[in-house]
Amino acid sequence: MEEQHDADAAPVVVMHGITKAFPGVVANQQAQFDLRAREVHALVGENGAGKSTLMKILFGLYSPDAGSITVNGHVVRIDSPQKAIGLGIGMVHQHFMLIPSLTVAENISLGMEPTRGRFFDLNAAVALARQLSTTYGLRIDPSARIRDISVGERQRVEILKALARGVRVLILDEPTAVLTPQEADELFLVLRGLVRQGMSVVLITHKLREVMNTSDRVTVMRAGQYVGTVETSATSTRELARMMVGRDILLRVEKGAAQTGEVVVQVDGVTTEDDQGLPAVRGVSFQVRAGEIYGIAGVEGNGQSELVESLTGLRGVSGGRILLNGVRIERATTRRRRELGMAHIPEDRLVYGASESSSIADNAVIGYHYHPPLAYRSWLAASRRARWALDLIRRFDIRGARPEAPIGSLSGGNIQKLILAREMSRAPNLLVAAQPTRGVDIGAIEFFHRKLIEYRDNGAAVLLVSAELSEVLTLADRIGVMYDGRIVREFAGDEATEQELGLAMLGAGDSQRASA
Repeated sequence: MEEQHDADAAPVVVMHGITKAFPGVVANQQAQFDLRAREVHALVGENGAGKSTLMKILFGLYSPDAGSITVNGHVVRIDSPQKAIGLGIGMVHQHFMLIPSLTVAENISLGMEPTRGRFFDLNAAVALARQLSTTYGLRIDPSARIRDISVGERQRVEILKALARGVRVLILDEPTAVLTPQEADELFLVLRGLVRQGMSVVLITHKLREVMNTSDRVTVMRAGQYVGTVETSATSTRELARMMVGRDILLRVEKGAAQTGEVVVQVDGVTTEDDQGLPAVRGVSFQVRAGEIYGIAGVEGNGQSELVESLTGLRGVSGGRILLNGVRIERATTRRRRELGMAHIPEDRLVYGASESSSIADNAVIGYHYHPPLAYRSWLAASRRARWALDLIRRFDIRGARPEAPIGSLSGGNIQKLILAREMSRAPNLLVAAQPTRGVDIGAIEFFHRKLIEYRDNGAAVLLVSAELSEVLTLADRIGVMYDGRIVREFAGDEATEQELGLAMLGAGDSQRASA
């Protein structure tokens, strides 16, 4: 941080001995956290570590079962967001809480609307939004409708909403999850400006590089418990990862040069519509060869989901063609595509990847249950299914799994491991991996990355679609950037930079030029 916080000053917030249990899980156990004036304090940990729960307790969304909270030296009971805001504490959630049809000014004033007589005073709301925007350096058009502005601008509106209510402590939950690198950089400049004006910021994130570049101190949680707090300048990403997981983590997977072979999948001018019948994929063309990972990057909502669904048979196409191993498949069923060598790790694992009402063993064979060696004369033997599941559990280190246990008994990361194991187990020659590490912890991410590289090195083609730019840069041999339903730029993986990719993700790219 540019401004030095006062390390000797009394903390503005102290949380001590916080315990919070939900049915079947203890989210926080004797957790602690303190926040100084004029600092950015990062709160990190694996999924399920209790970070968001702890901050939702501070914001009054949950009540703790035990523990105390002190704000500005006074022990307080925060039983609602209104009470938190009254104490100067605001929170910007990962999923924005804005009304798309209203303007920026109307959203900022929502709940504290200025009036002239009995009527809403729009001019006063616009003046308030403009004053806040100027004071805090958050450029925004007060008259623009939320549905018409970018994701980064929507986040600014959420911050301005909090500032309009006089908060001095601002909690940001995974604030860069849907931002381009340029938008993330702008956000961090804004945070530095807020700190200079006396604010304190809590940054919940899993992106350790952002932690190192942005925060003054870092608190690490693991399994609902406090692990430790360190000065950012005195630690490293490797040390933070070790604190989060309890062991050393390889943060970057080593991979050799791709040894490419024949084209496995060819996409030519594919177009498709979204659920509202509007254009979502607009004439996309690319190809993936055996022995390479082709990554698709982009801000979410630019057609990536619809493209994956079109490739895997979950959505029809309105134009273009798709060839898998030389066979046209754009009209083929999902089963036919699997039989031709396609596997799919879906974006939403609980909608398309797993059956919540079924056992781990059943989920381990879905899609392949009618094939030998699982089936004999179209019959699926329970013993074969169980042996198959046990083999996948062992080879893919799926922890806490028993074949007959319900799939819901597994953590999110282990459900994702089971899906990865199932899809890789038949050695398909094309793996479509959509957001493969979403919602999994840093240890499982390391495992997934190694498996994808191993799969590619064994001669398979991998199409990787990820909103995590660092993941695409780490794994992909070639990268296509999607914007507004089109691939606007293509890069060689070893030549791409975050800056160039970020500009392309904002639409500042060349016209599509997918290479053969």
